[in-house]
Amino acid sequence: MSRWTGRWIERWDPEDETFWHEGGGRRTALRNLVFSVLSEHIGFSIWSLWSVMVLFMGPEYHVDPAGKFFLVAMPTLVGGVLRVPYTFAVAKFGGRNWTVVSALLLLVPTVAAAVVTKPGVSYPTLMVVAALTGVGGGNFASSMTNINSFYPLREKGWALGLNAGGGNVGVAAIQLVGLLVIATAGAAHPRIVLAVYIPLIVVAAVLAAVFMDNLAPVRNDTGAALDAGRDPHTWIMSLLYVGTFGSFIGYSFAFGLVLQNQFGRTPLHAAYLTFIGPLLGSLVRPLGGRLADRYGGGRITLWNFLAMAAATGVVIVASEQKSLGLFLPGFIALFALSGLGNGSTYKMIPGIFQKKAEAAGLAGEAAAAHARRLSGASMGLIGAVGALGGVGINLAFRESFLNAASGTPAFVSFLAYYAVCFAVTWAVYLRRPARSAGGAGQVAPAATTAYAEV
Repeated sequence: MSRWTGRWIERWDPEDETFWHEGGGRRTALRNLVFSVLSEHIGFSIWSLWSVMVLFMGPEYHVDPAGKFFLVAMPTLVGGVLRVPYTFAVAKFGGRNWTVVSALLLLVPTVAAAVVTKPGVSYPTLMVVAALTGVGGGNFASSMTNINSFYPLREKGWALGLNAGGGNVGVAAIQLVGLLVIATAGAAHPRIVLAVYIPLIVVAAVLAAVFMDNLAPVRNDTGAALDAGRDPHTWIMSLLYVGTFGSFIGYSFAFGLVLQNQFGRTPLHAAYLTFIGPLLGSLVRPLGGRLADRYGGGRITLWNFLAMAAATGVVIVASEQKSLGLFLPGFIALFALSGLGNGSTYKMIPGIFQKKAEAAGLAGEAAAAHARRLSGASMGLIGAVGALGGVGINLAFRESFLNAASGTPAFVSFLAYYAVCFAVTWAVYLRRPARSAGGAGQVAPAATTAYAEV
C-alpha cells in the first residue's frame, strides 16, 4: 500500500478499554490533539484576519461600511465551501500529513495580504485576498474529522470541544494582536500583524510533522458521504449548527464593525472590545461538550437556544436605545452561548449515529464502527453549512445598516432563527416517542429512538 512520508498507525481501536488505557491509545490521542489544536488555532486566526484588517482601513482605503461587511463575509463563504474537501483529505493523505499541508497553505493568504494591504489598493484585489484566507476555515473540518477518529465515543464531547475551542481562540488571539498593534504602532501598520503570524505558521507545520500521526484504518468512503448526505439528521444538525457556530464566526467577524457603525467607536476603541466575545465563546466550547457528555447534547442545546434568544432580546433593546452599556453584556453573552452550543451540538453528531446503529440492531464494535463512518462524513457537511451561517450574519448586518442605519433588523432576524432552532431541537431530539396503537403502556418501535442522551 502506498504511503506518503510520515508515521502511520496500522491498528487503532479506542473503544477497547485495554488498548485505550494500557496500550498507549489515550497518550497518543492526546499528543495528536495538542498539535491539532495548535494548527487549527492559527488556521482560525488567519480565517478571521480580515475582521482585524478592516479596523486598519481608514478613509484613505475608500471602502464604506457595507463594503467592509461584504469583505469580512468573503472568507466565511470560501472557508465554508472548503470544509467539505478538507474533511475527506484526512482519509486521503493522513491526518498528520494533511495537517502539515493545510498549515503551510496558510502562508498564501498571509503573504498576499502583506503585499497588497496599503492605501490605494483596489476593492476587487482586497476581495480576492480576503477570499484566500478561507483556507483557514477549511482547517477546522479536517482537524475535527481527524480527532473524531482518535477518541472513543464516551470522550468525544470533551475531545471535540477542546479541539474546536482551542481553534476558536485563534479568533480572539489575532484580534488581541491587532489591538496591540493599533495601540502601539498605530492604525497605519497592518503588516505588523502579518509579520507575527508568518513564522507561527511555519512553526505549527514543523511541529505537526514531528509529533502527529496518521491513522491507517481511516479511509475515504464515498458511500459514507452519500449515506450521510441522505440522512435527514445531517441536515437537521446543519440547521442547528448554523445557529451556534454560524453565530459565533459571524459575530466574531462583524463585532468591530457593529461597534464602529452602531455606536461610533473608533478603531482603537473597537479593538479594545472585539476580542472579549470570541475569547469567551472559545473557552466555553469544551464546557459545552463536557455538559453534553454528562446530561445529553439535546438537552444542553435546547436550553442554550432559549438563552441565546433571551440574550438577543437584550441586544435588540440596547440597539434601539443606543445603550452601549447594555449592548456589550448582551452581545458578549451571545458569544459565550454560541460557544457552549457549538460544543453540545458537535457532541450530538456521533451520538445520533450511534443510536441509529443500535436501533438497526448493531452492537459493540460494529455499532461504533458504523457510527464513526457516518459521523465523520457528516461532520464535514455540517461544519460547512454551519460556517456559511457566518456569511448570512454578515450579509444581514450589511443590509440592516444599508437600509436602516442600525443593526436592529438583523438582530430581530437572528432572534427568529434561534426560536426555530429551539423548536426543532425539542421536536426531533427531546419529544417523547409517540405511543403505539397497541396500548397505553407501549411505545413506538426502536426505530423511533429518542435522542435526548446523545
